[in-house]
Amino acid sequence: MKSFWKNYRSTLILIGSIIIGAIVGLIFKEKAAVLSPFGDLFLNMLLVIIIPLIFLTITSSIGKMKQPKRIGKILVTIIGVFVIASLISVLVGIVTTKSFRLVNVKDADSIKQSLTIDNEEAESEKVNFLERTVQTVSVNDFSKILTRDNMIALIVFSVLIGLSINMAKEKGEKFLEVLESANEVLQKFIKIIMYYAPIGLGCYFAALVGTFGKEIAIGYGKTFVIYTIVSVLFYFIVYTLYAFLSAGMNGVKSYWRNILPATFTALATCSSAASIPVNTECTKKIGVSEDIADTTIPLGTSFHKDGSIIGSVFKIMFLVYLFNSDVSTSKILGVALLATLLITAVPIGGGTISEMLIITMLGFPVAALPILTIIATIIDPPATMLNVVGDSASSMLVARVIDGKNWLKEKKK
Repeated sequence: MKSFWKNYRSTLILIGSIIIGAIVGLIFKEKAAVLSPFGDLFLNMLLVIIIPLIFLTITSSIGKMKQPKRIGKILVTIIGVFVIASLISVLVGIVTTKSFRLVNVKDADSIKQSLTIDNEEAESEKVNFLERTVQTVSVNDFSKILTRDNMIALIVFSVLIGLSINMAKEKGEKFLEVLESANEVLQKFIKIIMYYAPIGLGCYFAALVGTFGKEIAIGYGKTFVIYTIVSVLFYFIVYTLYAFLSAGMNGVKSYWRNILPATFTALATCSSAASIPVNTECTKKIGVSEDIADTTIPLGTSFHKDGSIIGSVFKIMFLVYLFNSDVSTSKILGVALLATLLITAVPIGGGTISEMLIITMLGFPVAALPILTIIATIIDPPATMLNVVGDSASSMLVARVIDGKNWLKEKKK
């Protein structure tokens, strides 16, 4: 019981504060708006760290990357499997959220207007595709890169600085140490902010529900139920299919005989990183060769997250329904992949960056960030489970390509 409380304490406290906030909003209705400043305080503290968070985490992460154990065919295969698996995940998310409306609201325009911090609407100039691309990935002044309006350009800049540190080798180590030190300080600052999170999110949710009614609260409940059902079905159906494609019925039997420890570890810790040792051991017991398992699982923890990708689609569609927006399926697919795959290498704070990227790319008000934070909180356990177990199933597909169709039989021999 102590272990359960230790692992789930933060999540349970946040969920508890959200529930209390919903009750307060339902009881006091518009009067609950008096709590709005306490929610705004949390939002402001989140927004003020976005720019340094993106720069420091991405730059330091890429700067200290080392040569992977496996190169050539194995690395290419791993990347190919991850991309295909990620596409399958995002398509499942799109089909699900298109089939079930996550949230119904009576007045979407008033919600969007109330969440809009900057009332000045930018004039959209007619520019061609190449010009728009250049404006998206770059800026003409350094000061402009330090704003939320140029998120993509900031990410590109951070990646290039990280690669430059890597290329500089020994001469870049001191600069990397400075960045890592600054990043560590920032993580402590985030930790301080999260102490206030239960109060901030609770007040934010109370004001939201009080102003716009029970539809918001019902939407969160519906989102959690639908996401959990999708996760369970994905867990049993899709990963069984991956195991079958990799080694037939023997692969299915070996997979389900050995995967439960990794599953329970993911659910118990809500951490993909903490599940790496157990997940790697489970993958080896399945029959995947040691070198493939030791490469695929760590890389998968950073670059392949089925649960997070499906979650990104749910976050996007929640905002689409909440604001009654019209977003094409292709754009949903692209934003979900970009918001997850581009950020998953970030060890800490990647979720916040991903959510901010979703808001920026789809043109939603930045004040909607806590809405996505709440969704991320309530779907965390099943999402982590898919993130972890999906790497084990993917490693079997990698083994099938690298070691041939009889890889499992030969391993058992």
